[in-house]
Amino acid sequence: MLKRLSRSRAVQESLGYLLARYLRLVQRTNRVVWEPADAYCGLRAQEPIIGAMWHGQHFMVPFILAKGDRASSLVSRSKDGEFNAVALRHLGINAIRGSGDRGRGKIRERGGATALRAMLRTLAEGESVVLTADVPKIARICGTGIVTLARHSGRPIVPLAVVASRRIAFRSWDRACLGLPFGRCAIVIGDPVVVAPDADEAAMEEARRAVEAGLDRIHVRAYALVGAIDPGAKPSLLADGVAA
Repeated sequence: MLKRLSRSRAVQESLGYLLARYLRLVQRTNRVVWEPADAYCGLRAQEPIIGAMWHGQHFMVPFILAKGDRASSLVSRSKDGEFNAVALRHLGINAIRGSGDRGRGKIRERGGATALRAMLRTLAEGESVVLTADVPKIARICGTGIVTLARHSGRPIVPLAVVASRRIAFRSWDRACLGLPFGRCAIVIGDPVVVAPDADEAAMEEARRAVEAGLDRIHVRAYALVGAIDPGAKPSLLADGVAA
């Protein structure tokens, strides 16, 4: 009964609204540093982009947007994804309902084709799209769904990372984090990955690896900028001193 109640429309609306208000509070009360310093201008120059983020680090990504920026985000069609869609609406971000990549080179069949068409249409209209890059339930392993979107749209994939110095770390499969007020926040933007419209299987795999490596690097760096170690970082990155 409690689970049914938590998934009711009224509860989802309330939870989404509260999450959005909370994120705005965190955004207003954190001192933000960008890397590179002109990263925001760089993003605007490339629009529309396909913003790539790791699952679990996605709560803070709306901090990248300024008032009036147009963006959409892919959100799960599940009941659990409903309050996320509500929160995005209150943050001024459109929700595209669909599902992510299962590692089979395409966005999930359940609503996937519809979501892909919606994202392509959104990009064609000049609006950026943001989505998690990793395979569901397998943290920080990039699927090929996002590079498929890039190949069909011709738009660059840009890795995004937003990390707060004061945060709640959840014990979830994706090591999700949610920032707290009155701290510091680092926003790090990675190098764009462009996928050619005629990319073959080898080129698609190269792009997939580039997105994964880019997201890994900027998250290690973002954590370092707020004086922390990325708990999800691959050991090789920490050994190579990427955070320096």
